[in-house]
Amino acid sequence: MLRVAAGYPLSYTQSDIGIKGWAVECRVYAEDPVRYLPSIGLLTKYTEPAVNHNNSELGVRCDSGIVEGSSISIHYDPMISKLVTYGPDRTSAIEHMEKALDEYVIDGITHNTPLLREILSNDRFRSGDISTKFLEEEYPQGYSGGDLTPEQKDQLIPSLAVLHHMKTNRPASDGSFDYVISSDEDKVPVTVSVQNGDYTVTLDDKTVTVSSSGGTSNTLQEFKLNATDSVPLQHLHFDGVTHTIRYRCCKRKITVLTPLQQRYMDSMPVKVKEDTSNLLISPMPGCLSSISVKEGDEVLEGTEVAVVVAMKMNNSLKAPKSGKIKKIWAKVGDVVDGDQKNSRILLTKVQDRE
Repeated sequence: MLRVAAGYPLSYTQSDIGIKGWAVECRVYAEDPVRYLPSIGLLTKYTEPAVNHNNSELGVRCDSGIVEGSSISIHYDPMISKLVTYGPDRTSAIEHMEKALDEYVIDGITHNTPLLREILSNDRFRSGDISTKFLEEEYPQGYSGGDLTPEQKDQLIPSLAVLHHMKTNRPASDGSFDYVISSDEDKVPVTVSVQNGDYTVTLDDKTVTVSSSGGTSNTLQEFKLNATDSVPLQHLHFDGVTHTIRYRCCKRKITVLTPLQQRYMDSMPVKVKEDTSNLLISPMPGCLSSISVKEGDEVLEGTEVAVVVAMKMNNSLKAPKSGKIKKIWAKVGDVVDGDQKNSRILLTKVQDRE
């Protein structure tokens, strides 16, 4: 650019530049893909995908400026990296990107790789039938967070069952072991059978063989089902009962218990979710730049109560309903964190009119 600006000619012409293969670029952001809001925090785990796979010509380029231990702050653009893959044709370039995203370990903050990964598997996107209205047309109700298909569940559950058994039973002994795998409202009973170090898993009258290519302490895990289907997942944390994983880039907490443990768990009282309808909570991390009300003021629904500055943008926080301001906990200049996994600062409490 400097040579062109100085008036020097280029050393090549347009006819010298050919086209070879396809490339796909994903822009990875520290952003909640469901609410499209930025996320801040410390990168507790960060590993970029490998450059080559299986000695192929797959090229992975990751332009980033962070390492494990870096912080994503409220003061700058939340982009983490530009991830690029190459392939001889569109399909292979997309498949390489899917594998690269599956291997891209980012934890400590929320990021948009689940949405990127789902778009890549969309048939319409893969065929090239896209426009600037793609997201609006494919997700008319918004992206919901990566629901699993029955086929994907049939791949994840046996893989996790074997991983759990390997982590909790050392050295491995032959026999059959029953577990209940729970995520949200789903409870799936499985049986893990071990024979001379080989694993089979039975669920819903289906039996599959499962093999693992990595040690149980590795973050990146890859399983083979029936010696054909490859199931990559990231194992981020395990407390002895609950596994925190990423599968197809979506973060999930999955509990694995014995049938007896599950019966005890089912008898525990259900924690009632806190009613936050009277609370105005900053939906994003940022700096509280102004408060427009004081305790005792009456406000109408939609009235601006405060402004939070995040990523160089002003974000207006409005009263969720009409009422009276009962309590303000924060003050101008406070850094508020609206990310649900962190301690959130409650801005105002709106009391219903009597």
